[in-house]
Amino acid sequence: MPVVLDPLRDLLDRVGNPQLAFRTVHVAGTKGKGSVAALIEAGLHRAGLKVGRFSSPHVERVTERVTFGGHEIDERSLAAALERAWSVREEAFRQGGPGYAVTRFDLETLAAILAFAEAGVDWAILECGMGGRSDSTNVVDGEVAVLTNVGLEHTAILGTTHTAIAYQKVGILKRGATLVTAVEPDGEAGAVVRAAAEELGCPIVFRPPRPGEAIAEINTGLAQAVLDELGRRGVSICRPDLPPGPVAGWLVDAETRRAARLPGRMERFDLPLATVANGLDYAPRAFLPVILDGAHVPFNLEAVLADLGNMADLAGPCAVVFGLGRDKQAREMLNVLKPHASIVICTRTTSGPPSYEPSELRNLADSLGLAAVVAAHPGDAVAKASAFAAAQDWILVTGSLHVVGAVRPILHRLVTPRPDQL
Repeated sequence: MPVVLDPLRDLLDRVGNPQLAFRTVHVAGTKGKGSVAALIEAGLHRAGLKVGRFSSPHVERVTERVTFGGHEIDERSLAAALERAWSVREEAFRQGGPGYAVTRFDLETLAAILAFAEAGVDWAILECGMGGRSDSTNVVDGEVAVLTNVGLEHTAILGTTHTAIAYQKVGILKRGATLVTAVEPDGEAGAVVRAAAEELGCPIVFRPPRPGEAIAEINTGLAQAVLDELGRRGVSICRPDLPPGPVAGWLVDAETRRAARLPGRMERFDLPLATVANGLDYAPRAFLPVILDGAHVPFNLEAVLADLGNMADLAGPCAVVFGLGRDKQAREMLNVLKPHASIVICTRTTSGPPSYEPSELRNLADSLGLAAVVAAHPGDAVAKASAFAAAQDWILVTGSLHVVGAVRPILHRLVTPRPDQL
């Protein structure tokens, strides 16, 4: 176990190792891990099991990070769990234990574990915050480890190659567990995964994307493979209104997928054109489609745009509201947007990790021959995008879940989301 986890291990020891009170599925990956974790949670909840999920980052509310059967923890319960986590850290500080050196994410992870134990969950689904091997969530021993995919992200910390990043992410795999993954078995990441699993004596379930498969289908396939594996491990359906037997992938049906939808992931709002036309003397259509997706790495943005391009009313160019963390590949992301964007409105939020200044993103866009303007705040960016897109385009808000989180309440005040369309 990496030394970096010693502080959190110390705090867990001090509270009786509550992570041993429930069984765990541990999810890592560059993209899709939040959606896959939510689908697994929803599938187990459908089976009648008591299940919790810990995820990050949140889009609008910190309570999004801890859920029970898809329902957010209430503020009072989360505050109590965080207060207990902090008090244990203070105890470690007074006694000179390693736990005094925990990070904020360590404390959030501990609070989630305490909340799950307090609620008496049967299963917890834990999503890695970054990487895997040294991530705070790696204090748990997942019976199933999930690796959604491997892309270049957080390269200053995780490494600059797919091989190095795969090594970090597969570090969540423990002896006795099964690995379920969508990485290609014969690729660079696949080789790393095979070597790690062989060293630990762990079986692997490879479920690579099929040609033309949409993002939602890939995520669903992974979640179904996890439930199949849990069924093989003796986990049973507990609901009297369902057929008795082991849990299995069929539980992730259309009803479960609807219940597992997350904010800011391929989320659609149809904005009434009257709210943005502001005096236009024509009405080319009734609604302006606005898509929110927190894609922040090039390969995922490419996949998002490919899926959206298959929808008739989103096949044309879009106005893009774009903000990006400073540790991300800004030029590469803008290059992906170039064939699809009529204009990019560059913005940022003051929350979250350091991000590119809007002027920096505009200059990069200019160097690529991509039309771009600056908006100081995501709300201003939406207004500018609406003015550009009202006549013929649609709007895509992407690059950062923090930008999505700033835009989402603005749209909620104007229109109800229509997730059934995506």
